Amino acid sequence: MTKAELVSKMAEKAGISKANAEKALNAFMETVKETLAAGEKISLVGFGTFTVAERAEREGRNPQTGEKIKIPACKVVKFKPGNNLKEAVK
Repeated sequence: MTKAELVSKMAEKAGISKANAEKALNAFMETVKETLAAGEKISLVGFGTFTVAERAEREGRNPQTGEKIKIPACKVVKFKPGNNLKEAVK
């Protein structure tokens, strides 16, 4: 599903215009981004939890040459689905 398709579905289900649905979706995405960048987690009961995790520096290999390379430490976003979401997907 693309962003445009998601906006259309949201507008249809909420009974609002596509413009308002897009504003709401953009506001949600921006808030999630800002919150995670600040190192906080977001819990949406029944849907899931977004968290930021640290990945340690590790050693990898260049698949073309087989040469060992160091992969630097970084932060990654993780999502753990809630029970309602897990049940809906089953």
